[in-house]
Formats: sequence, structure tokens, C-alpha cells
Amino acid sequence: MEITLLYFDGCPSWEVTDEHLRVLAAERPGTTVRRHLVDTPAEADRTGFLGSPSIQVDGVDLFAEPGARVGLACRRYRTPDGYAGSPTLTQLRAALAGA
Repeated sequence: MEITLLYFDGCPSWEVTDEHLRVLAAERPGTTVRRHLVDTPAEADRTGFLGSPSIQVDGVDLFAEPGARVGLACRRYRTPDGYAGSPTLTQLRAALAGA
């Protein structure tokens, strides 16, 4: 499985998501994590970037919500503890299990 982490440099949360994905890749042999810097509106449109950080498997955003817009913005995720800049490790495990 190849997971793509899309982010932009000004995002304070992408590194937390990156660390979670490293843990998951270590647990799942054959899983690779690719990092993709999105730095222009055109690149955001081309990649379907729904904010930083975004997690895609085979080009599909694992946490896309209806009405989400493409663009260079920080992203918020609903977690059991409220909104956060990254999904929890448990949420990522569940999303990847369904991918």
C-alpha cells in the first residue's frame, strides 16, 4: 500500500501526521509513505488537496467530507477529543483498514 501525505510548509500539524504514518508503515509490511509538498494553488487543484495535512491512498483522500474545498489551508479533523490538526493514530488505523 502506498500512502501519500500532502502538506505545505506553513502547516504546524503535518509532522504529527507524518509520525503517525511512520508508526503505521512499520506495523504494515509493504506499506510506504510518500510525502508531497503542495506549494501552489494549481498544485492543490491538481492533487485534490483538501488542506494540510491530507492523507491519500491511491489518490483518494481518506478523510474527505462532503463539500470540502481544495486549497492551501490548514485542515482540522474531528477526533474523540474534539477538533485537531491531525487524525489520531486509531483513526488512521481504521481508515487504512477500510482502504
